[in-house]
Amino acid sequence: MLESYFPVLIFIIVGLGFGFIPIILGRLVAPYRPDSEKNSPYECGFEAFEDARMKFDVRYYLIAILFILFDLEIAFLFPWATVFKEFVVAGEHAWFMFGSVMVFLAVLVIGYIVEWKNGALDWE
Repeated sequence: MLESYFPVLIFIIVGLGFGFIPIILGRLVAPYRPDSEKNSPYECGFEAFEDARMKFDVRYYLIAILFILFDLEIAFLFPWATVFKEFVVAGEHAWFMFGSVMVFLAVLVIGYIVEWKNGALDWE
């Protein structure tokens, strides 16, 4: 019974090896010459001037959520576009598929226009 788990054990060992061997080799082979520039915190390309726990503007998170939303739109459109041609050739429900995606895009475009009108995309 335990011999059936042997490939799983080998897989775990190889996976851990792929994770830890480069880290160990990097520590052993790489030169260690820290200076003030390497030890300074890097965030946005300029020196940090306030506490790391400062509050961010809510608009930053709103822009991030909007990006994720419209990025997911593309994730839904790629599979639809690859299958749509096959449905057109077969003549099965092609107009229904086209209409459903147009409704989907219309809702997203209306949402985008509302966000634009409300100033959610303005950055100061």
